[in-house]
Amino acid sequence: MKTEGLAQLPTSLAAPDFKAIEPHLAALDKHLILRTYVDGYSIGELDTKIWIAIRTNKAAAAFIKRGILVNLSRWYNYVDQSHPEIQEEIKAKDDAEKARKAALSKAGASYNMALQDVEKGVVTRFPPEPSGYLHIGHAKAALLNDYFAHELYKGTLLLRFDDTNPSKEKQEFQDAIVEDLALMGIKPDKTSYTSDYLEVLYQYCIRMIKEGHAYADDTDQETMRAERMDGIASKNRDNSLEQNLAMFEEMKAGTEKGLTYAIRAKLSVDNPNKAMRDPVIYRCNLEPHHRTGTAWKMYPTYDFACPIVDSLEGVTHALRTTEYTDRNPQYQWFLDTLKLRQVHMWDFARMNFIRTELSKRKLTKLVDAGTVWGWNDPRMPTIRGVRRRGMTIPALRDFILKQGPSRNIVVMDWTNFWASNKKIIDPIAPRHTSVDVKDKVTATVINGPEKPYTEDKPKHAKNPAVGTKKVAYSKNLILDQEDVKLFKQDEEITLMNWGNAFVRKITGSDPVTSIELELHLEGDVKKTEKKVTWLSTEGQDLVPAEVWDFDYLMSKDKLDEGDNWEDFVNPNSSSKLDALCDGNVTDLKEDDIIQLERKGYFRVDKAVGAGQPIVLFNIPTGKTK
Repeated sequence: MKTEGLAQLPTSLAAPDFKAIEPHLAALDKHLILRTYVDGYSIGELDTKIWIAIRTNKAAAAFIKRGILVNLSRWYNYVDQSHPEIQEEIKAKDDAEKARKAALSKAGASYNMALQDVEKGVVTRFPPEPSGYLHIGHAKAALLNDYFAHELYKGTLLLRFDDTNPSKEKQEFQDAIVEDLALMGIKPDKTSYTSDYLEVLYQYCIRMIKEGHAYADDTDQETMRAERMDGIASKNRDNSLEQNLAMFEEMKAGTEKGLTYAIRAKLSVDNPNKAMRDPVIYRCNLEPHHRTGTAWKMYPTYDFACPIVDSLEGVTHALRTTEYTDRNPQYQWFLDTLKLRQVHMWDFARMNFIRTELSKRKLTKLVDAGTVWGWNDPRMPTIRGVRRRGMTIPALRDFILKQGPSRNIVVMDWTNFWASNKKIIDPIAPRHTSVDVKDKVTATVINGPEKPYTEDKPKHAKNPAVGTKKVAYSKNLILDQEDVKLFKQDEEITLMNWGNAFVRKITGSDPVTSIELELHLEGDVKKTEKKVTWLSTEGQDLVPAEVWDFDYLMSKDKLDEGDNWEDFVNPNSSSKLDALCDGNVTDLKEDDIIQLERKGYFRVDKAVGAGQPIVLFNIPTGKTK
């Protein structure tokens, strides 16, 4: 074998398919007929690389052991026995593989996808359009690209804003995306903008037209849609090169005539895959761009720009949701037609949840119509929405990465999503007490303390590190109506954080207005049926609170084809009640997460202000009501 051929062997022998490596093994066997080493009279770099390539290829190593290729087997076994130093390199590779598999196992999903050519380096990209806030579907795409690039393969992650539609895009959305990615712990190695490539893309489109792969078309949108559906060629499909270039320049200038045209790629008229039927690749838009102003009057479509910029920026693996599967052949066509560097594609299923819309268009409509308070409304499936509801970033990352890059499309319940969050917050959320203002019941402790006093109690019974709080005790208490209406005369109950008491008097029935209690602190708390929360009205300043709870925005689990989604928007998806909280909540800050004992977990949306109540948002725990 010639030196060039030998130098290529380590790469050639890395292929997992035996049929692909068999000719190379046979050629190497012939080369070794009268040789101890591959090249020279002592072990060299080529011997090491080729031996490692065979040793780490299951198909090749198994074949060598059969001894069919005598010379190759002799060389392989001799190197194995005579040069243990090579084993150290193998051990290092094995350790790296074990570490990678451990990371996969930790993630809880199968990431063993056999991505192509990862040994040559991995560059992924997350290409959001700055036309709205990121939702949890985008979070999955961002986290998977980050996970493959930074954790599995120690590669590079690109953040590229697909900013080629000035009608929808704003600097506000762009800034929010950067902030949300940082919040999720995603640190791109490089940030770019498709708008940086507008001149390059313009030149590629000219080339497409000159090579007969694109044409200008003034067919109206409705007719074009019908013709594509029916496999009918546009009347402009065979226009001359000169006509097409002239119209493209009219589009660039934004003239009245140019505005009626679009550029379409000349792929196919009647391909069974409708994504391949002459897609639009350039269209006019006179609105100012938030980065380039009015420099351009026309912009490339995502389908045209994405494969070109992916290739130019060095992306090796384009991870996309399965909604792009039909457009993958189109992506490949642009790469092949323009003779660009190839990019590997992998599709994964997007996350779908019951009673939830993830369409950016529909979410925008909910915001614009005032159905929700904004993009960060706690009912919204945006990153900011679920964060404001009380989802923690560690739980969000963990839940999404456990879904993995599977292609299986499922509609998930929200219960697992929020249950994963409870595991994070339960061990560290300080415990506080509240009583609903509506129909609250006053209680007199007939043998209670003569003077109010306070005691230090742990904020979390199982986690002393959370700290302590002041609990006030006195003769005068308030309790929740829901608890008291179940009390029976002379029943023994437990006042949590105090002890047992007998119910000696109940005034009123529906609602109960007041009760009298007799402390029985030597009583066994394990034997009482009812254990209730309470607040002393003396010895502390009770804090007013707005306590919010939220329901799904949609009233139907999954919309059927033909359903008008707006008919299923839940008109009553939020509720508020007034409560009084223990005085310790004055120390809480916005974004703190607490547990109101026996009522659930809450995120502080607004801390106590001058004359203003604390605002608490209920955090789901995964339990169905």
